[in-house]
Formats: sequence, C-alpha cells, structure tokens
Amino acid sequence: MAETVKTNAARILDSRGISYELIAYEVDETDLSAGSVAAKLGQDVDQVFKTLVLRGDKTGIFVCIVPGSAELDLKKAARASGNKSAVMVHMKEILELTGYIRGGCSPVGMKKAYPSYIDETCELFDLIYVSAGVRGLQFKIRPDDLIAVTSCIVCELI
Repeated sequence: MAETVKTNAARILDSRGISYELIAYEVDETDLSAGSVAAKLGQDVDQVFKTLVLRGDKTGIFVCIVPGSAELDLKKAARASGNKSAVMVHMKEILELTGYIRGGCSPVGMKKAYPSYIDETCELFDLIYVSAGVRGLQFKIRPDDLIAVTSCIVCELI
C-alpha cells in the first residue's frame, strides 16, 4: 500500500484551502491503467480521471484530463487547445515536462502551468479521482475545485 504522504500537489491544494481526500491504493507496476486504479478504489472508472500530456502543432505542450474508460479524441483536443493537430508526448518526456512519472501524473502542481482541459463529463459527478502526484495515491476532489486550481477549460474531449 502506498504510504499516505503529503505530495507537492496536496500542499498546493492545502495552500488554496481546497478540500480533498487522499486515497492510497496498491500499485500494480504491470497495469497502471485507470481501469486498474478504479477497481482498486472500488469506483466507477468514469469517475477516475487520467491526466494526459500532449504537444500541439501551434501551442506546444498542453494537458487533457479525461475519464478512465475513455480514449482522448486527438482532433477534439487539438481544436480545444487552438491547434490543428496534437500528439501524445512520449512517455520518456513526461517526467522532464511535468515533474511526475507515468501513472503518477497529477494535473495539480506540474513543473509549469500548462494549458489544461478537462472533459465535460467531470460535471456529472460530485467527486472525481485524479492522481495526487505519485503512483498509489489519488485525490478525491470536487470537479469545480480541480478546475479552479488548475485553471482547466471544461470541454468535449472524448
């Protein structure tokens, strides 16, 4: 079980007075998928959001936060971010760009404040789950609070 420690992302939420719950779960290094995380949390996979890092042809790096069961629509992501096209950044670049590793990439507290977009389905839930910045730890947070702290734009991404 992941040790429940305060991550940098948690400290940011604390400093902004945002309420959240840290939920630890057992990490399976062979399956870092949102589906696996949702199963361990005993939650609907659509309520467990994954943080994806992309590169647009015009604007450069940006972030999309989508439900765990969904595939990001790259055309919608490009359009939302003001790009003609967008691609996922290579896994090897995630740490350098965000300060986080794959499977522990939080939308809160990245090295740089990248433009961020969250799928509109987040508004269907009172609470959603996103990475708290390390593998084995999730935030349980109100979508509005996540949107406020990350300056996310709510749009259709799937």
